[in-house]
Amino acid sequence: MHCGVGQFTRLLQETIEKLEPGTSATLTLTQTEGSLAEIWRAVGTAQSVVCNFPIVAWKRVMFAPLAAMAIARLRRRKVVLIQHEWNGLHWLRRITYMPALLLADTIIMFSPLVRRELANDPLLGWTAKKSVLAPLPPNIEAPAAIDDSKLRHRLITAKGDGRLLIGHFGSIYPGKQPNALLEIGAILKQRGLKPLIVYIGSFIRGVDRVEEEFHARARELDLAGDVIVSGFVASDHEVFGLFSEIDVFCYPLDEGLTARRSSILTCVQSGRPLIVAGPVLPEEFDHHPRFKELIDRGAIVLVARGSDNDAFADRIAAVVKRPLVPLPFDFDDWWKDVAEVVRAQL
Repeated sequence: MHCGVGQFTRLLQETIEKLEPGTSATLTLTQTEGSLAEIWRAVGTAQSVVCNFPIVAWKRVMFAPLAAMAIARLRRRKVVLIQHEWNGLHWLRRITYMPALLLADTIIMFSPLVRRELANDPLLGWTAKKSVLAPLPPNIEAPAAIDDSKLRHRLITAKGDGRLLIGHFGSIYPGKQPNALLEIGAILKQRGLKPLIVYIGSFIRGVDRVEEEFHARARELDLAGDVIVSGFVASDHEVFGLFSEIDVFCYPLDEGLTARRSSILTCVQSGRPLIVAGPVLPEEFDHHPRFKELIDRGAIVLVARGSDNDAFADRIAAVVKRPLVPLPFDFDDWWKDVAEVVRAQL
């Protein structure tokens, strides 16, 4: 299954190589690749080992990354852990990642809120003292051209029928509150705005029953015919082809907007307005001036955290009347920013 953190890892390594050719290498760990002997040899050639969590296939390769970090400590290499989230993870996943926090010399995080979540952990809160903040870039760059698809034609037809297309991009899991967007869609439908909610992404398979509960809630709200779930879309050109038909993106996140939301940054590149719950912490974007600029310029529209679903519906109805104003977005510079922070820790 496609893994956003895996994609981040690949792009990070590629950017570091561009900045300083020949200084980094990757070690692939799967059920069939990356034996202990291979890990030992690879770590022996390095000065630092960098590992990213969480990964989608965590149950299949739970121990190999931890073994790599343990071998790195044993061989006196520096261990850098990049931890993308904490409280948003299922408690079983957090347990399996605890050794990584202990083994790491430095923990790179992307959100002050996530760092505070770790600091408040009763067992491992002290490890937050090892953390530094880095600015997260988007995983996907808007291509110069888009690809057509059957789903795009379906969206074009829906727009021709006067439907209001509301987008939601990325993996679908409880932390993104996918059902909350259904509630907003039900309000818009009652107002006669004919919403069609388009989830561009797929459900993450895990211990939760998020997919079954999602479809059950859609039926309860009489939205079963007003929801589309694309499933995994492999091509960036096809993704942005779907984005081109969306009227507005909406993320009613319970935790509010954080600086670790790469999917938000991908959507913004489409030039479509994006509505999201405001951040918990006023300093959430102090370390990330590029993200903050998108908010200041109105590309990302904040709704006060804790607002009811009617407030989100009101904002959607208002922003779709605005003319589209594409913003310049220097993808390479976003990646240079994070690569420089990581390089400074090696």
